[in-house]
Amino acid sequence: MNLSTNPNTHWSAIFVDELARCGVEAVCIAPGSRSTPLTLAFAGCPEIRIYRHLDERSAGFFALGMAMASGKPVALVCTSGTAAANFHPAIIEAFYSHIPLLVLTADRPPELRGSGANQTIDQVKMFGDHVLWSVEMPTPQDDAPEVVLRHLQTMAARACSTATGFPRGPVHLNFPFRKPLEPAGSAGLDKPAMANISANDWRPFTSFTRGRLMPQPEQISAVAAAIDDNPRGLIICGPDCPDNGFAEKVVALARRTGYPILADPLSNLRHGAHVDELVLGGYHTWLPTLEGLIPSLVIRFGAVPTSATLSTYLETIAPENHIHVREDGAWADDLHLTHTFVRCDPAALCEALAGHPGDMASGRDRSWTSLLTGIESGMWQQMEYELHAAPFFDGAAAAQLLKALPDGSILFAGNSMPIRHVDTFDRPSKRNLKFFGNRGASGIDGNVSTALGLTAATGRHVTALLGDITFYHDMNGLLAIRQHELENITFIVLNNNGGGIFHRLPIARHDPPFTELFLTPHGLTFEHAAAMYGLHYTAIQSGPTAASQLAEAIQNHARPQLVEIMTSNHDDYLQMNAVFARVRASLNAKEPVVV
Repeated sequence: MNLSTNPNTHWSAIFVDELARCGVEAVCIAPGSRSTPLTLAFAGCPEIRIYRHLDERSAGFFALGMAMASGKPVALVCTSGTAAANFHPAIIEAFYSHIPLLVLTADRPPELRGSGANQTIDQVKMFGDHVLWSVEMPTPQDDAPEVVLRHLQTMAARACSTATGFPRGPVHLNFPFRKPLEPAGSAGLDKPAMANISANDWRPFTSFTRGRLMPQPEQISAVAAAIDDNPRGLIICGPDCPDNGFAEKVVALARRTGYPILADPLSNLRHGAHVDELVLGGYHTWLPTLEGLIPSLVIRFGAVPTSATLSTYLETIAPENHIHVREDGAWADDLHLTHTFVRCDPAALCEALAGHPGDMASGRDRSWTSLLTGIESGMWQQMEYELHAAPFFDGAAAAQLLKALPDGSILFAGNSMPIRHVDTFDRPSKRNLKFFGNRGASGIDGNVSTALGLTAATGRHVTALLGDITFYHDMNGLLAIRQHELENITFIVLNNNGGGIFHRLPIARHDPPFTELFLTPHGLTFEHAAAMYGLHYTAIQSGPTAASQLAEAIQNHARPQLVEIMTSNHDDYLQMNAVFARVRASLNAKEPVVV
């Protein structure tokens, strides 16, 4: 069919062609009628791979996972009405996690809005402040002037640039289409015909370029002076740290200053060739033992850390100097302790500071550095012993998983307890591991689909550690495994029959209504779900052989699989507290280092 015979399909083809020229490589499409012109345009664009999804919510999170892994914008397409509303949870996560998405919603034309027409809702700016930019596209028409068609091209380029800008995030473009939605005829899909498009020139019509936001001399001097004046400091790296050589450069800064690094698992600093004794990951356990030991300077990178213990520690000590470095300028300090916000490339700033000619190293407190690195080492030794001695529980399962991950693995940590277990039990190492999680809004929705999007984008094996409620919440997403031949995925589901995280809240002391309305026991196992979606299934019961069964399952990468670990949320909570208490008691019993 010739797309030019219908303004809807012709305009959509122009827009999609420009997306491809701007570097968009993937689109997730949920089927629908009103979105036909956009769907046909993507079908006629071989440079963009189509991932079809029956569920818009799963499609949104699948696209989120792809964009999270690649750093490139991924397009989303759906029909009008509540279909678009089902994208909203993924859009919220993308907005707060700074993930580039291009949300393309089909809509009824203006004359049908507010008329009672079927499947018609108000879609104009429907995602509110959860997108970086929201645009109502013009309604396609015959014989439009060339400037309008050029507008379609520039809008595609501007959307891509905005989604990948400072900060990155989702962009919404709403496309109103009048019937007919389908072109006449039955020939093949044609590329759009425009005077400014050359078949031999694949450059975009509008190119956007962006330079790095380099630190200025006065910024470097100010931070260096703060380090000079504060021999006892900490470097804190939260989620969303840059992936541009930052890890090596911040470790070099730590070596120069003697400031240990408290590395969140989602900072992706805990693993790699850069790791040495200054990269600490056990602070969630040992920070409560540092009574009266206060750094006078904290330098922070990235988003708000996962650890509530770290947040409590920072709020308690309220360091005199708190510097936050972030290139995109996004505020990420829920405690409001920041005294100096430095907006520049973090890697470049660390590199400049590590090579600064000042005396940052001469005045550092070596006893402070030795104390924290010694506590970290002792904590991991004691933790290893306690986990081996304790009955098997969900935290021990997470620890076993982290220990057994092969070099080169990708781990997606689900929200609620799994990411907290990873934060607690992930010991820094020189293994090449990369961690992801949806910590922008920290919801349990869409975690299955996000992990599958990571698998699709990377082509590498992904292990997803999820709770039972989180897995249940997005089982629809499992269909993508068969649809898109995603073989490299392992789901580890900690099934403790309910929301075990609520044991940590004061409401746990009030039962009823605690069990019925908060723990929400469901009585489900997921063997039948695995069978329905074609996953190899393994069930592991708590007991002396559980750890070895889990280690064996982790090594099984031959096909997509679901490993379900049966635990008890009540016993898990008690065992976790008992392990923490014994480890912390051991640290307190050791002779303290005088600082």
